[in-house]
Amino acid sequence: MYRLSNKIVLRRRAQWHAGRMFISSSRSSLVQSIRASPALSASHVDEVRHTSLDTTASTRSIPMEFKDCKGSLIKRLEANEGDHILDIAHQHGIDLEGACEGSLACSTCHIILPQTYYDTLPAPQDNENDMLDMAFGLTETSRLACQVKISMNLEGLTVTLPTATCNATLGHE
Repeated sequence: MYRLSNKIVLRRRAQWHAGRMFISSSRSSLVQSIRASPALSASHVDEVRHTSLDTTASTRSIPMEFKDCKGSLIKRLEANEGDHILDIAHQHGIDLEGACEGSLACSTCHIILPQTYYDTLPAPQDNENDMLDMAFGLTETSRLACQVKISMNLEGLTVTLPTATCNATLGHE
């Protein structure tokens, strides 16, 4: 297993999220070092924000629900189009860890989707598959919640949480 520094994780995260970087307030000093980095444009750094949902009026509400590993309903809710499932879960108090805060450095936001919805999503990237290989209870329709954006084709989605998660976060001690 290799280790990634927080600075590298944040750089990669900024690139993966097309200019949006999701960080906790405790990492604000890293933002300053990234701001000086020629690897990122000013637009990447200027869009630094805490993980939160897009609450603008221009997004569409998509109904979805979360269930536990036994199929019991946890919560039905309306999600905004374009939001990541991990952000939605955190906003609504659903116990989905996301230890790396969506930087593709762990598998703690592992979720299971119904086959019909899984088939409508773009195929997982290699780096997501690498993290899914570490997930506990991996299925054919497993994805990382930090990598799945809500769209109209996911209307009525049921997200099932696995029985457990494996917290093998890269670069964190």
